[in-house]
Amino acid sequence: MNIVDRFLKYVSFDTQSNETAGRTPSTPGQFVLAREIEKELKTLGLEEVSLDDKCYLMATLPSNTKKKVPVIGFIAHLDTSPDMSGKNVKPRIVSYQGGDIILSEGENVVLSPVMFPEMNNYIGQDIIVTDGTTLLGADDKGGVAAIISAMEYLKEHPEIEHGKIRIAFTPDEEIGQGADHFDVEKFGCEWGYTIDGGQIGELEFENFNAAGAKVSFKGLNVHPGTAKDKMQNASLLAVEFASWLPAYQRPEHTTGYEGFFHLTQMSGTVEEASLSYIVRDHDRSLFEQKKKLLQSLVNLMNEIHPNSTTLEIRDQYFNMREIVEPQKHIIDLAFEAMTAVGVTPIVKPIRGGTDGARLSFMGLPCPNIFAGGHNFHGRYEYLPVQSLQKSMETIIKITELLTQKS
Repeated sequence: MNIVDRFLKYVSFDTQSNETAGRTPSTPGQFVLAREIEKELKTLGLEEVSLDDKCYLMATLPSNTKKKVPVIGFIAHLDTSPDMSGKNVKPRIVSYQGGDIILSEGENVVLSPVMFPEMNNYIGQDIIVTDGTTLLGADDKGGVAAIISAMEYLKEHPEIEHGKIRIAFTPDEEIGQGADHFDVEKFGCEWGYTIDGGQIGELEFENFNAAGAKVSFKGLNVHPGTAKDKMQNASLLAVEFASWLPAYQRPEHTTGYEGFFHLTQMSGTVEEASLSYIVRDHDRSLFEQKKKLLQSLVNLMNEIHPNSTTLEIRDQYFNMREIVEPQKHIIDLAFEAMTAVGVTPIVKPIRGGTDGARLSFMGLPCPNIFAGGHNFHGRYEYLPVQSLQKSMETIIKITELLTQKS
């Protein structure tokens, strides 16, 4: 099966994760896809294929060399983002000649280089787009397809020497739980790579430090006709609190290494209200300062409105740079592999996170490599075919170069 057909097959499975489910995997569709891939891996002749009860799928391509080569792994995630439906995805391949692409004429959804100027980089290429009603699922079914296609290619080309290669596919990465039940010891690798990046050339070993915060407000509801000096409106307390956080530290005003407070959800009545935030910063000390600021504002709110406000805050993951950078050969190998297959590496910090961030702190250094897609998590998502192909070639070249250097 060629890589495009494989990708198109995978996106037909609805694997949208759900952070409120309270189980792993958070949705049954992820298991449906995992079982299908499990069968495919066995058909391809991979060994040690295992799918556990938490939907973690692992497999091995055995070594075909007498050299002593470090065992490395490649990882991608099965789920798609909760931000938009991944059900009944209807992809199509466009031979892109420039200009706008009408995704949905009826809903007037247009993929335009005016809004997304990077589309101009793909003039003359085939790109896979949505029909404007769902996301595409290149995040991260592009990564899944690239890894499996690379293993199939190595299996069919035994003249390419390689060591033992492990691959893994995880559930629930999009809701920050992809590494929750990952068995690093069972995976048995010296290091790995997540194939979960965006545009062609992305090579990332820095990511945000991340936390989730929920600020809850308690009010007092009485009849508005007799409310003077009695009513305390919890929704208005929430509005007041939100206004205290610095506007310049919102996602829409930040870039590069700049962190932010992102209000992701709000709800409220007179009696109860809540604000949900994600807190991000690449710098660990600035990250800790952001968390302290939230607590200080909660304390201030309780001084002004006694016993009104509580804070729940939970660390989610940390910047993998402190784990990966001391082992720079891991990055150098990926950089060399990209260059060897004609890809210009783009080394930059992730303004987000991957399974690799947590896995790095669990004992598996794990930087991130491109799968090729753009505009993840929404209807404007697209995937250039050549970028997907180059992701596969990069994986193959990493294994080849590592063997040559061993």
